Amino acid sequence: MTFTILLIFFIVRLYSLKISINHTQQLIKNGAKEYGAQNSKYLALTHILIYVGAAIESLINQDTFSLFNGLGFVLLLFGYLVLFHVIKTLGSIWTLKLFILPEHPIVKSGLYKITKHPNYYLNILPELIGVLLLTHATYTSVLLIPYAYFLYTRIVQEEKMMDL
Repeated sequence: MTFTILLIFFIVRLYSLKISINHTQQLIKNGAKEYGAQNSKYLALTHILIYVGAAIESLINQDTFSLFNGLGFVLLLFGYLVLFHVIKTLGSIWTLKLFILPEHPIVKSGLYKITKHPNYYLNILPELIGVLLLTHATYTSVLLIPYAYFLYTRIVQEEKMMDL
């Protein structure tokens, strides 16, 4: 059951990738420059590895639904709701990569009043913790360590580029 839930969330995540690709193409046409490309690759790879590792552990564990699974599901749902809120708020400037336009708008409304980085703190972190709790992916959880480093690097890069 947890594998199926994880698969559904992963398919939704692939939909967000499609949105990102479309936005990326438009940003490049509008003169945006990409920063931190290598770090973006590491983020993407680690993100995928967490999903794959969690899926494998879910299949191996075949546990029944518990409080931890439920908490993971709630965190995943929360993270994805924030993801699509951020996509809607940022519109065509939202991507999975770090692109900056020559006249890049800085959004400071909505969730951006709470934190400069709602996509990272309110989407990605709850999402990945949710994935791990949903699937009881104990071994895969070690991937949060390199992911946290890559995410920290991304935040530093982003703040430097946009002078936040």
